[in-house]
Amino acid sequence: MAKEKPISSTTKRSYWRWSKTDFFPETSFQTLSSYKTALSQTCPRLSDRLLARSSSTDELVTLQKVSENPMQKCLTWWDLIWLGFGSVVGSGIFVITGQEAHNNAGPAIVLSYAISGLSALLSVFCYTEFAAEIPVAGGSFSYLRVELGDFVAFIAAGNILLEALVGAAGLGRSWSSYFASMIKNDSDFLRIKVDSLPVGFNLLDPLAVVVLLVANGIAMSGTKRTSWLNWIASLFSGLFMQKLRNLEPFFPYGIEGVFRAAAVVYWSYTGFDMVANMAEETKKPSRDIPIGLVGSMSGITVVYCLMALALTMMVKYTEIDVNAAYSVVFEQIGMNWAKYLVSICALKGMTTSLLVGSLGQARYTTQIARAHMIPPFFALIHPKTGTPVYATLLVTLISAIVALFSSLDVLSSVLSFSTLFIFMLIAVALLVRRYYVKDVTPKNDLVKFLICLFITIGSSIGVSALWNSNERGWLGYTTAGLLWFFGTLGMAFLSKQRVPKVWGVPLVPWLPSLSIVMNLFLIGSLGLTAILRFIICSAVMIVYYLLVGLHATYDVAHQNELSA
Repeated sequence: MAKEKPISSTTKRSYWRWSKTDFFPETSFQTLSSYKTALSQTCPRLSDRLLARSSSTDELVTLQKVSENPMQKCLTWWDLIWLGFGSVVGSGIFVITGQEAHNNAGPAIVLSYAISGLSALLSVFCYTEFAAEIPVAGGSFSYLRVELGDFVAFIAAGNILLEALVGAAGLGRSWSSYFASMIKNDSDFLRIKVDSLPVGFNLLDPLAVVVLLVANGIAMSGTKRTSWLNWIASLFSGLFMQKLRNLEPFFPYGIEGVFRAAAVVYWSYTGFDMVANMAEETKKPSRDIPIGLVGSMSGITVVYCLMALALTMMVKYTEIDVNAAYSVVFEQIGMNWAKYLVSICALKGMTTSLLVGSLGQARYTTQIARAHMIPPFFALIHPKTGTPVYATLLVTLISAIVALFSSLDVLSSVLSFSTLFIFMLIAVALLVRRYYVKDVTPKNDLVKFLICLFITIGSSIGVSALWNSNERGWLGYTTAGLLWFFGTLGMAFLSKQRVPKVWGVPLVPWLPSLSIVMNLFLIGSLGLTAILRFIICSAVMIVYYLLVGLHATYDVAHQNELSA
């Protein structure tokens, strides 16, 4: 048993180590026999961990010890605002605006961005309360683990990692498209077509792989502000060439197309949660996080709508290039010189987004590893740089492989589903945080709260299902809407069990409940294919959890009992 005990904190160990114990230090994985014993106890262990909740102290203090070295507190609210701009702008607006305007929304893409922006802003409010009170690197993973338990947090963790990998891969593919459009009027010019592979995976993109490897190996520079301002200047050079007649018809694909596009362009707003991930490195998180999150997202929503409107006014939506819209459009209207300027600025913006995004992705991964849901080896913080080197390498290498094969349309639908799902869970977690405190909330109040919560979620799913079944009668929507209203109203009449210590979301339960219905509605708008991909990915995650994650977290939770 002595070999299974952790090494003393006074013992200095090299950061560059690769032993089996570093990857699987838990008792269940010490020998083949111990692993077989653990597997035979899967059912009771699952029962133990299914709804087990972490605590703020555990997330803030205990888990950080796994990293052996601390992260450096060096960020202010001003840094967070620009980190928000740097991570969000470029991660989607350059990538899928042209695709969705051309295929789903037409000129009404501006409304798609407004709808997604409102939903994102509601999610920002929910994130802000958590980030101010639980300022750790894990962001949504830690918040869900504290309020909804280990299993839900694991499913979220899997989707967080999927979001990180797919988001980085999609950005790498878009970088390649814009670069190719500068050389030749063909965004696939630098890709290698392999006919034996299925459509959507048959255009290999080695340049995207190189970009990801290089970008994640570079420390973030001060280009976030410069690239943003350069992009605005480039955009205004095209305003003189706008034509109102290009906005007709405004709804070529109907209102359904607007919502389909809104669900996908939500990708453009992903990255703001990265600001929450930086809470552990923020000097005054209770003040800086709310300002950084709300400030950056409000500005980004307005600018996105203007950018989408400008694109569809400059050229007819049917003529928009789906891979590199903002660079090709200038060539289409005869401004060849601007094409190169915009491509360069777009490349700078996307490069910055890759650099900033790698910070948040690595910190997500670090906290997940601290909880032993993936090997704790990836939680180690480098003693000199104060950064999670191994976690960054993990995200980079896998996203590079994904970027090599997968097209933008495949990536965008997968990413949007994962993002919307996590944001919906965060809204649910906020309601749980306000209305349920273990050993404090009366049982009757807990039952009433759960009934109201299930009615709210169920009616939200109902609205989404009605819309996607092409049902347009008023009876179904009225019934679902009334159920949502009364479910939320029921929560409003219950006593709140927790008052925010620092910063609280206003109008609880109405704002979180509205966030739930909007996120679920947008999830439904993604279509059956995206849902099936999500189910398949979740099934793989559950298999991993039952074989590895469950036993690792069980051992950590019961380590005192096991060592005794």
